[in-house]
Amino acid sequence: MLREQTRYSRLANITKIINTKLELREVLQHVTTAISEEIVQCNAVGIYLPQEDGTFRGFAGKPDIINGMTLDMQVIEPEQDLLAREVIETKKTIYIADTSKDNRPDPRPVEAFKIKSLLALPISVEQELFGLVFLFDYGTPMNLTESEIQSVEAYVNMAAVAIQNAKNLIQKENLIAEKQLLLDVTSDLSKCSSIQECLDKCFFYLRKTLDSNNLAAHLLDPLDKNSIRSTKLSKDSDWTEADWMEIHKAKSYEAMIQEVIHTKNVIIIPDVFTNERLDHDVCRSFKIKGLLMIPLVSMGEVLGVIADVKLQRKDLNYLESQIQLAKSIVDATAPTFSNLQYMDRLEHMVEERTRELAAANEKVTSVIESITDGFFALNKEWKFIYLNKHQHLPPIKNTKDVLGKNIWNVFPEAVDTALYKEFHRAMIERIPVQFEICSASDEYWHEIVAYPFDEGICCLSKNITGKKKYEKELKRLSSLELIGQMAAGISHEIRNPMTTVRGFLQVLKKEDEFAKHNDYFNLMIEELDRANSIITEFLSMGNTRTSDLQMLDLNSIIHDITPLIKIDAFNQNKYIHVGTKDIPELLLNRNEIRQLLINLYRNGLEAMSTGKVLSIRTYKEDDCVVLAVQDQGEGIRPEILEKLGTPFFTTKDNGTGLGLGICYAIAARHNAKIEIQTGSEGTTFFVKFNGFKQ
Repeated sequence: MLREQTRYSRLANITKIINTKLELREVLQHVTTAISEEIVQCNAVGIYLPQEDGTFRGFAGKPDIINGMTLDMQVIEPEQDLLAREVIETKKTIYIADTSKDNRPDPRPVEAFKIKSLLALPISVEQELFGLVFLFDYGTPMNLTESEIQSVEAYVNMAAVAIQNAKNLIQKENLIAEKQLLLDVTSDLSKCSSIQECLDKCFFYLRKTLDSNNLAAHLLDPLDKNSIRSTKLSKDSDWTEADWMEIHKAKSYEAMIQEVIHTKNVIIIPDVFTNERLDHDVCRSFKIKGLLMIPLVSMGEVLGVIADVKLQRKDLNYLESQIQLAKSIVDATAPTFSNLQYMDRLEHMVEERTRELAAANEKVTSVIESITDGFFALNKEWKFIYLNKHQHLPPIKNTKDVLGKNIWNVFPEAVDTALYKEFHRAMIERIPVQFEICSASDEYWHEIVAYPFDEGICCLSKNITGKKKYEKELKRLSSLELIGQMAAGISHEIRNPMTTVRGFLQVLKKEDEFAKHNDYFNLMIEELDRANSIITEFLSMGNTRTSDLQMLDLNSIIHDITPLIKIDAFNQNKYIHVGTKDIPELLLNRNEIRQLLINLYRNGLEAMSTGKVLSIRTYKEDDCVVLAVQDQGEGIRPEILEKLGTPFFTTKDNGTGLGLGICYAIAARHNAKIEIQTGSEGTTFFVKFNGFKQ
């Protein structure tokens, strides 16, 4: 009687434990403990749960270790264990009182654990098998009675209930998780604004569901419903786009896609090598083991196929629930994809119409925009209504800044100028006007043509700064040419009588009776020599032919006359700094370059006060060689700078105004140009020789 009460108490306790929703292992451990307490002669109880490979592995029981093996190391293989196979097939309890007389138990554990008798029970509910239970006593037979076996069966039934409850709980949790996942899918898809974003969301949730990275969407052409237009990959795809395109060329793979398109059914191929529809050589080449294809269908129309390719390094074991959930995800994606595809088509149509309008508008404006000069239009309120890209604007201003603005607010400095007056004349009198103006801000010259139209006036502004400079240079060259013609025509006629006069003065100077007039003779001879020097400079400026040029080192010429320059500077209590860098040889006339350098350095010394330094430098700059002569004078005033190089223009008391003119002439004959940079800290003359050989 007491034993029965104890048994009922144990069963009630286990029932209570099951209802407390403890972890499954803990509940089953209580069951094994109750069995071992009920069957005192049993010292080993093990509960084994099914595995994916068809075996049963130890999950809960006592003792924890037998012969050095833990419970979870013990695996029952029904293919080899006839007893286990029979229990699984019949789902009935089997008691073997003497294992030596029964060949059904696996002999390996029987021998290892010295099992004399064995009780095997199925854990099942309504023909559904959840596991197996094995009882034995190490080294001795258990000698179980029918009553004891029934008691054990009662406890095992409690284990079955516990496992079933746990399984139902897991199913409910999985169902809730699936529903939540589908809600998340729907929510995320509703926020997508592009097809790629929509597919990325689909791939993200499929990856969570199928545990796969190798996903792709084969999208149909919206016009040709049977051909694949493009393939989009998941971000973590094991294959590149080239790999997917290569596999798509395989006829068998393309045939599978077409089958999904036409049947609108899911295709699952767990092992491609057992399916004759696929090319096995292609599968080996790309290491394909399994294949899953799901149609992307919206309102009965197939939009594409979602493919999951399993590679050899991954195991393909899809559960039915996984397939259904994956299909639900794809089905949820399809309407969003369809809407976005429709929006893309609309956007494409709008873009196409916009391009057509833009092309038509461009044809209208192309003529004006092709004008390389500035062009703008003003309405009668003097506001800009159009500007082309070449129109000059104030600094940091662009076309958008001035459109719609009053021209006199944009160019306030132009008020009460010739521009202001001529524009008003064109606007009021409705007549075309043409004039030239110089910009005060950047010293550019512009030729302006303004003509009226119905809404205001149109203006063409042409930059003629280059033309003005050309005219100025042409004027200077004309002066040089005039001087050359004068020098060539009269130099010999003047020099002959001058030579005669100088000779007689030297003769008279030697006569004793005229000794008292030697000072006058010396003065007259000096003046004749000065006149002869001027004539020589005339001849130099007038010489436009190419002088005898040789490949020479400019630095060498400079160093040759440096002692002369330093003596000249020393006499004036001034200093010379010569800095030359490696430069290539140039085609030069040694004497002319010496003359150019002497003229420039003497001008520089005369411009400086005592104690200052004159620098002479050479260096390479882009594709030219530069000779720079820099003084530390007070700079050149703008009004004088404009006239430099003009024949006979000088600021010196005893100057001829021909020195810089000679320099310009020499530079021209050497394919060089002279540039001037001046300021309050001094002036630098740059002579830039072009066309040197590398």
